[in-house]
Amino acid sequence: MPLVRITLSENYDINTQDLISNSVHRALMDEFQIPKDDFFHIIESVSSPQLRFPQEYLDIKHTKDIVYIQITAAIGRDVNKKRKLYRQISLNISNSTPINPQDVIIVLLENSKHDWSFGNGEMQTFNHV
Repeated sequence: MPLVRITLSENYDINTQDLISNSVHRALMDEFQIPKDDFFHIIESVSSPQLRFPQEYLDIKHTKDIVYIQITAAIGRDVNKKRKLYRQISLNISNSTPINPQDVIIVLLENSKHDWSFGNGEMQTFNHV
């Protein structure tokens, strides 16, 4: 049940946006074992001046190709699972697009299963984390 927000430059065409979204979803299925139909993504395409970042941070160089990925998911996965997810997202994106892994910024926000409603104004129950 992750909610994924992808923010990137308006210079990326719809095909590249789809490849990025699919890359994130595949990694979530593989590493967080989410169901295939658990697919809620928001893609924000913004003008380049709206994307601000340092040219280098923590010895990682960033370029105008930077992509921000924010994932909101229920709490319950250990550090190793998260590490594998980040790596797999970056690999999937770099393997399917010209975007380099150093330009993929990921943040995971965790909350309780009780913090979600998937419709009808109700708190649904589900078995996966």
